[in-house]
Amino acid sequence: MADPLSDVISLLRPQAPFSKLAEASGPFRVRREDMDAVFYCLLLGGRICLEVDGKPPLMLNAGDFVLIPNVSAFTIESVDPPPPPGLRSIPVPGEDGIFRLGPNTGPAEVQQLVGHCHFGSPDAALLTSLLPDMVVVGGDDRLAALATLLRDEARANRPARDVIVEHLLQVLLIEAFRATPPSGAASGLLRGLADPRIGPVLRAMHAAPHRGWTVPSLAIEAGLSRSALFTRFVRVVGEPPISYLLTWRMTLAKKMLRSGQHGVADVSNKIGYGSVSAFSTAFTRHVGASPTGYMRMTAAE
Repeated sequence: MADPLSDVISLLRPQAPFSKLAEASGPFRVRREDMDAVFYCLLLGGRICLEVDGKPPLMLNAGDFVLIPNVSAFTIESVDPPPPPGLRSIPVPGEDGIFRLGPNTGPAEVQQLVGHCHFGSPDAALLTSLLPDMVVVGGDDRLAALATLLRDEARANRPARDVIVEHLLQVLLIEAFRATPPSGAASGLLRGLADPRIGPVLRAMHAAPHRGWTVPSLAIEAGLSRSALFTRFVRVVGEPPISYLLTWRMTLAKKMLRSGQHGVADVSNKIGYGSVSAFSTAFTRHVGASPTGYMRMTAAE
């Protein structure tokens, strides 16, 4: 059985992580406005308030993990004591590699592992649109263990470091997403996979993207009428089923064309188009370039 979540995470190709341990005492406030990468934070001790622009403040307690695939600006600040208005703290690296916030005296009241990574896929914006805009998991030991392994491997200079880090990131992302309660997931892939009717439809499309899927055939997979499937799929996933299928097919087509190992006819057949001309028309409309033109463009990059 296909695993759509693993499919998406694998195609995203998470890369180039940065992580650091940060300790704090007293009042502090850190503001970041230059983030264009996935941000994650594992709170190891104490309490903090995380406020992502456009969202309500989020209180994090020891053991909580938060991951934000798309973030442009956010603030992290102390809870007890709260920071005074206008305070802006700058993390100061210590000789031990741990960053310090607030007064550098006395024991740390807050400990956190924070980091970010980039997605190497040219289709990252498209793929992340299928994922929730924020994941919050409370006190998950598996995530804590993975985050620690990731931190240690990223700091080490051992053979195959980059390969191991990339795989650890993939596992970390999958664990974070699948640990999200279905009731807390916004419309998208996670909520769809958790739905007893829509989940089988998504898995069927990912398992056989080459099949000539229609709303009636997908309705059979769901055990619903055509109209009920359409309405429920849009509500749960956020777009119609055939629109999702087209997006996934074109993502796969772009990956195969970029690899240089598949001809246009082969790609057309693998993603379910009866003719090369039909595939070329659909690809050009979706991507803005013909399959051969796309191959030339990506080969020159």
